[in-house]
Amino acid sequence: MTRAKLLWHNGELSKAIDELSGTNHRESRLREFYEAEREVFGGWRPQLEKLVDYSPIPNVVLHLLTNSLPHTESGYTQRSHSILLEQAKSGVEVHAVTRLGYPQSIGVPHSHGVDIVDGIKYHRLALDGPRKNLRDHHQQEAEQLLDLIHTIRPSVIHTTTHFVNGLVAGAVSQAAGIPWIYEIRGQLSDTWASKRGPESINSERYISFKREELAVARSADAVITIGEQMKNLLISRDIESHVISMSPNAVGEAFLASPQVPRTVRAEMGLEEEPIFVGTVSSLVDYEGLETLIQAYAMLRSRRDDVRLLIVGDGAASRRLRREALSLGLDPTTIFTGRVPREQAVKYHQALDIFVVPRQDLLVTRAVTPLKPVEAMAMERPVVASDLPALREIVTHGVTGTLVPPGDPEQLAKALEELVENAELRFRMGRAGRQSVLLNRTWSTSVQASLKLYKQFSERNANTLDD
Repeated sequence: MTRAKLLWHNGELSKAIDELSGTNHRESRLREFYEAEREVFGGWRPQLEKLVDYSPIPNVVLHLLTNSLPHTESGYTQRSHSILLEQAKSGVEVHAVTRLGYPQSIGVPHSHGVDIVDGIKYHRLALDGPRKNLRDHHQQEAEQLLDLIHTIRPSVIHTTTHFVNGLVAGAVSQAAGIPWIYEIRGQLSDTWASKRGPESINSERYISFKREELAVARSADAVITIGEQMKNLLISRDIESHVISMSPNAVGEAFLASPQVPRTVRAEMGLEEEPIFVGTVSSLVDYEGLETLIQAYAMLRSRRDDVRLLIVGDGAASRRLRREALSLGLDPTTIFTGRVPREQAVKYHQALDIFVVPRQDLLVTRAVTPLKPVEAMAMERPVVASDLPALREIVTHGVTGTLVPPGDPEQLAKALEELVENAELRFRMGRAGRQSVLLNRTWSTSVQASLKLYKQFSERNANTLDD
């Protein structure tokens, strides 16, 4: 069984299944579990009976999400919540529903059917019985979602990556006879591969993952994505350009308010006022490249004492990063804050003088535009980022920040030191960054693509009924 589990972890689905002879109960159960998941990655679709006399309510939209506030705080959940709030402001009746079994799956024991956050309804789908294999899990999810659809009666379903959400949304939209939108926020297959090794892109799981993402995107009535690099990638994979709309990561609420001076914010937070603070607000995962930032900071500290590093957030790489700091003679307790509430994250953005995005050069980081540097620019902070295609969409080198070769601590330290020594340059880049964000990257602007699609679908439905 150990070899089968290793093969499975590395994405060799069929080889893992072949390792399990099924001669005992545990092996037999594991083989059945693996076989069901291989079906999902191999073209399986939920089966639902068509709703009879379903009548959607115009201007009602249901978003199918992987997770959400208040139980999960991440770039994904913040983007979702911001979009929902902005759509609600525009007059759309928005509902959201999270994946089957969430939030119990992350240890939240009680779900009351609906959580309301800032007036947005997040519906929950309770798991019926013990944990199922992936195929049966999503079949049950589709059935429960169809029941919810019958109650809410939306005219559009809007879901996000990855493809299993699309499988469920597509099956339910077909049963209800309403359109659905697939919002591609990332390449989850590449995120999966980034946690293994370069050989993983030749594995059965990776290849199947890519194929299913493409099939689901092609089956949607419309596709929304977050950046030009992602759009070009989809077009290169034969998604028709006319079905793709853009809804970039953006800012709203607290990030639109006039930013405070870093020293003032640090005084309020009990941090040192005088030194220059560099750092980031991020999930602590390998592809963020935060070890490069720590190494660059160690170089800076060896030359000067007027710089401090703050890394705000938590994640799977936290322990390794703390060990890296210790090995370089740094004190992790002064660098890492751990996870902070989203309202406090805004304060940390303003406490920093320079925001850093030192992402590794990987397939996923070349294509996916992150949210955090956009928020930093809105706070009038210069951004030093890895020179990657997706980040070049956000940071204009020499204007709103500095782009450096990924994985190069010496070049990163050099770029940081230039900004540390030049307050006027920090101010000029920060001001240009905020102006760029306010002009191009507010949520009120970003949601226009989805609102336009909702309107088109409503007009199409009306014309169909007239005919």
